[in-house]
Amino acid sequence: MIATYPRPQGIDMALDPTVRKLLDLAIAAGRPAINSLSPPEARKMMRDTRPPVQGPFLDTVASEDRRIPGPAGEIPVRIYRPKSAAATAKLPLLVYFHGGGWVIGDIETHHTMCQRICEAGDLVVVSVDYRMAPEDRFPASVDDCWAATVWAAANAASIGADGTKVAVGGDSAGGNLAAVVALMARDRGGVDVGFQLLLYPAVDALANTGSLAKNADGYLLTREAMMWFYDHYIADPADRSDWRASPLRARSHAGLPPALVITAGFDPLLDEGRAYAERLAHDGVTVEYVEFGSMIHGFLGMPGVLPQARRGLALSGQAVREALTGGAG
Repeated sequence: MIATYPRPQGIDMALDPTVRKLLDLAIAAGRPAINSLSPPEARKMMRDTRPPVQGPFLDTVASEDRRIPGPAGEIPVRIYRPKSAAATAKLPLLVYFHGGGWVIGDIETHHTMCQRICEAGDLVVVSVDYRMAPEDRFPASVDDCWAATVWAAANAASIGADGTKVAVGGDSAGGNLAAVVALMARDRGGVDVGFQLLLYPAVDALANTGSLAKNADGYLLTREAMMWFYDHYIADPADRSDWRASPLRARSHAGLPPALVITAGFDPLLDEGRAYAERLAHDGVTVEYVEFGSMIHGFLGMPGVLPQARRGLALSGQAVREALTGGAG
């Protein structure tokens, strides 16, 4: 079944006033377009602009940095666990992939998001610092995320988690990677993924949607930025139709785990996120679809200034726990 909250036909949703102020502040500050920067410059801009909007770190969640085996060397991960959890408790596990267009973002830029999801769901969260483009192009990030998921499930007991209760999740490019890993788990086996958390996911590298045109400019993520990300990520244009780059284009989505798909009304990726939820439902997957109509792409990374972000992250953590535990606890 699919529970949808689409924009009402014939009614234009209003941009949230706080979001409007944030966008105006970025313009006043002369913040450059991501696609005008080099990847190192864009990474620095994301790291520098994130703290004011993500809010204070939570002192109720413990974290530990580790390095785990990967296909091309060690992969850094950060492991989160609520301090309130009993030391002997084996909690449900979420393997999380950060957003940033496969080019920018890292464990640090998504620290608060992972803390809040961890606390809301009473989960162990493993945040993965996968290889990024253009230094390591497609499918390097896919390979790292798959390896990290397999490792997390196999080593769940050592990090206080239950290896039989595993979810994958991510935002934007990370949502793409989570969708791909869910498909890989279905087809390869080796890890039983029980839920997928897809936060305004990029799921079609060949997208030419109405929202990509309507929200092409002026709402933080732009159409030109998306082209910049894909150009850095995928070296061969023919690979854009590969389901590992465009999970919407997988031959079938039947047999995938249940999903929560969250989108934003003023996001260029709105239509492809909605289309992915619809495709999952069409193929018999249990999915919930929630659209935050007044929000922009990336809003969940702004819990320090947006109550909608706090609600969305709480919903995300709770949905993971309920799906993996059958609603118990």
